[in-house]
Amino acid sequence: MSSIDAAELVLARCDELAGCTEEPGRLTRRFATPALREASELMAGWMRQAGMTVRRDAIGNVVGRREGGARTLLLGSHLDTVPDAGRFDGPLGVLVALAAIQGAQDLPFALEVYGFADEEGTRYATSYLASRVVAGRFDLALLERLDADGVSLADALRAFGGDPDGLSAARRAPDDLIGYCEVHIEQGPVLEARGTSLGVVTGIAGQSGVAMDFVGAAGHAGTVPMALRRDALAAAAEFVLAVEELGRSSDQLVATVGKLSVQPGAHNVIPGAATLSVDVRHLEDAVLMDAVERLHERATEIAQARRVGLRWQVRHAPAVACDPGLTELLAQAVGADAVRLPSGAGHDAAMMASICPVAMLFVRCADGISHHPDESVSVEDVAAAIDATTRFLRLVAPPGPLLQPDR
Repeated sequence: MSSIDAAELVLARCDELAGCTEEPGRLTRRFATPALREASELMAGWMRQAGMTVRRDAIGNVVGRREGGARTLLLGSHLDTVPDAGRFDGPLGVLVALAAIQGAQDLPFALEVYGFADEEGTRYATSYLASRVVAGRFDLALLERLDADGVSLADALRAFGGDPDGLSAARRAPDDLIGYCEVHIEQGPVLEARGTSLGVVTGIAGQSGVAMDFVGAAGHAGTVPMALRRDALAAAAEFVLAVEELGRSSDQLVATVGKLSVQPGAHNVIPGAATLSVDVRHLEDAVLMDAVERLHERATEIAQARRVGLRWQVRHAPAVACDPGLTELLAQAVGADAVRLPSGAGHDAAMMASICPVAMLFVRCADGISHHPDESVSVEDVAAAIDATTRFLRLVAPPGPLLQPDR
C-alpha cells in the first residue's frame, strides 16, 4: 500500500471514529461512555487487522502489541475528545502509528500501540487520566470524584469494563521500554506559517492553572455611588488586561483567562463576586513560576485598590523535555530541514516521560485550528507523517543501550 493510500485509510477511519459520539450532530466522546466504548472496539479491530494482539487494561486503554524482541517501543495517543471536537486530535496519532508499523516489519523489538481512554479530562477534570495509570502516577482518591450527573469515577470505570482495584498494577514497567513516540496535530499555526508538513517537538510547556475569585459587595446599580462601590467585576476586568499584558511581555510565554463568571449576574446589580480561571504556560518552569507570582502580586494590588477580597489557588504541571536521542532520530526520519518547535499544549507524552524517553511528531493542521469541528489535515501531510514514523521505527531498530528517561 502506498503512503497516500495508507493516509486515505487513516482519514477514512478518523471519519468513522467521528461517528462514535454522545451527541447527535457534534463530536463529544468522554471517558467511560458508550461512545468511547464504540470507538475503542473499532480501534481494537483495526489493531487486530494490523496483526497485533489486543488487550484492554484496568483504566480502559486499548493496547495492541506486536512481538519482536526483549524490549518494547510504545506509540499512540488518545481516543477521547473535548465537547464539540474535531476528529483528528488524538485518534490521528493512534492510526498513523498503526499505518507505520505495517510498513516496518522484522524489527528487533516489540511494538505496542496505545489508544488512551482519557487525556482531555472532560468528564472528571482528570487530564492525562489514562496515561497517568500507565505511568504509575494515578491518585486513587480520584476514584471518588463525581461527574456532572453524580456518577463516581469508580462506578463509571466498572460500567465501562475497567477495574478500579487493578489500577496500581496497570503501571507499565519501565525496565524493557525503549521509549514512547506520539504523533499529533500541531494545534497551532507554526507549521502552516513555515510551509512544512511536519515538526519535531522539543518539549512540552509547563502549565499553571489558577482558580481565583474577587469578592466584593453586591448592591443596587442605581443607588450606590461609584466611589463607594466594591465591584468584583471591575477588579476582574482590570486583571484580565493585566494577564494579557504579561503574556505579551516574554517570548514563548502565554497567559489566558479562559473562564469568567459573575454573581449575582443581574443587569441592575453591582457584581459582588467574580470567578476566573487563568492558564499560564512556558517551556521553562522558572519563567512560568515567576509569571504566576507576578500575576498574584498584580491581583493583590488590584484587590487592595478596589477594596475587594481575593482568593487564589494554583495547580502546576511542570515542563517536560523530549528525549534528545529519540528526538534526533525522529528529526532524521523527517529530513535534514526538519522544523523543531515546542508544544504549548499538553499531551500523554508528558506523563509517559516519567517512565521512559519520549518523542513527538507534529502534523500541520489548517489554520492551526484544534478542539473545534473545523480541525483539518491534508492527505499529503498524513502520508508524510506515516513515512516519517516508519523511517523512525527503522532508525530505532539497531540494538543499543537501553534509553532512560530524564528523572
